[in-house]
Amino acid sequence: MSAPRTPAAAHRLIAVVALVPLMAALALWAFAWPAARTAPRDLPLGVAGPAAAAAQAEQRLNRHEGAFEIHRYPDEAAARDAIADREVYGAVVVTGHGPRLLTASAASPAVAQLLRQAVAGPAAGDAHVPVADVVAAPADDPRGAAFAAGALPLTLAGLAAGAAVTLLGLRGLPAVAALGGASAAVGVAAAAITHSWLGVLTGHWWAEAGVFGLVSLAVASAVAGLAALLGTAGMGLTAAVMMLLGNPFSGASSAPEMLPAPAGALGQWLPPGAGVSLLRSVAYFDGAAATGPALTLTWWAVLGLGAGLLGAALRPGPQAPAGRAAEREPALAR
Repeated sequence: MSAPRTPAAAHRLIAVVALVPLMAALALWAFAWPAARTAPRDLPLGVAGPAAAAAQAEQRLNRHEGAFEIHRYPDEAAARDAIADREVYGAVVVTGHGPRLLTASAASPAVAQLLRQAVAGPAAGDAHVPVADVVAAPADDPRGAAFAAGALPLTLAGLAAGAAVTLLGLRGLPAVAALGGASAAVGVAAAAITHSWLGVLTGHWWAEAGVFGLVSLAVASAVAGLAALLGTAGMGLTAAVMMLLGNPFSGASSAPEMLPAPAGALGQWLPPGAGVSLLRSVAYFDGAAATGPALTLTWWAVLGLGAGLLGAALRPGPQAPAGRAAEREPALAR
């Protein structure tokens, strides 16, 4: 009796031997490639001051070919406003006493350090350029390590919620209620840990909780929605996209403009990357530049929930046999 099962077992063995290294290589590429190719690519940077002096400063910055996207501002006040509005990551202000560098470590500690090296460090030819941190990172997380570390657990929470709804057989409106309730709870718990306990975030508490909840809902609804349409294969596909593309391409530890193309742009269209950008805006910049990532997350949530409702309508759920059994009970009683 074992002979007929031998070919099938051999096929499964070959599949495991082939697929496991492939998945390992894919994961290594997704996580290691952006980290190994981190460098500024059209990074928005301001230059402020008199036209002639600003032009000279811009020429010096353009020596870093393709690194910076230069924005001109009339004076330091305008440059500071642009940084606070998240139009640029920093600015070089040209004054009669020499250049001055403005940074925003809250936008990205990695970018702030890069600008120090490129503009105010020995490599720039002048180690005496004064530096002002316009929007500083929290004192409890000056390097942004804790902020970046929170991206993966939040993605995992959304994946877990979507998988739980799917595996428990919740469909239609009960699934929507479960996803909404779980995401709200995730938002409150995440804000309590990162804001109240660790001091990593410094914005409005409920706004931060709302961002956490929206990110979780976007991921969870995508998982549950595609699973409702395609079955467990849809759940696995969505989880793979979120983990292998969304998380490493999010720019949480640096910035989207520091990742190789097209990783940086693609990451901002996925919930982890949009969530990181939205959380930075809400936590450190009073909501500046929050509209784009908020809309991205909202569309993921709406489309995921809509897919779940559509799947429940098109695919008969596990409740159907139970319903028919209940209809037969009166006949059996008679």
